[in-house]
Amino acid sequence: MVFDGKTLTLLGKNTNLYAQVEAPGTIDQLVDVLRDKYHRPVPAADLLMSDPYKELMPLVTDVKDFGSDVIHGIECDHLALRTKEVDWQIWIAQGARPYPCRYVITSKNVTGWPQYTLDITAWKAGTEVAADGFKLEIPSGAKKLTADRVPDLNEIPGIFSPKGAN
Repeated sequence: MVFDGKTLTLLGKNTNLYAQVEAPGTIDQLVDVLRDKYHRPVPAADLLMSDPYKELMPLVTDVKDFGSDVIHGIECDHLALRTKEVDWQIWIAQGARPYPCRYVITSKNVTGWPQYTLDITAWKAGTEVAADGFKLEIPSGAKKLTADRVPDLNEIPGIFSPKGAN
């Protein structure tokens, strides 16, 4: 998935399929378009929003500080937070330049409590990001899908169901 501020491109490298949607604006606006217009979940998008605190904290009912931990060789602060629908944990790099190293989301309203785990190994910001970092080469012979033909990207296996939905 690549977003250049104008167009979102999804490329299925193993299927040689791609889709593009025009979505000029910010990442915040892109997330809204994906959720509202295309009804697509965007797990962990909260971390990319312009104000992650505003996105993540309003529904939090409990917070635990588990102290220091190491993720991929980086010393981090480990926090666990609860909301009514999800529990989440975040590991933040310590030091002058904090950034998320790991983010785990646990869905409490789905049987089996499935989790998303996102490890971030090369966080870049500002001038660290290459000017051409958001260009995507579409392989020759790749077939373009319209947005309505992109398959449902639900990562939760069918054996899991929302609580009470039997």
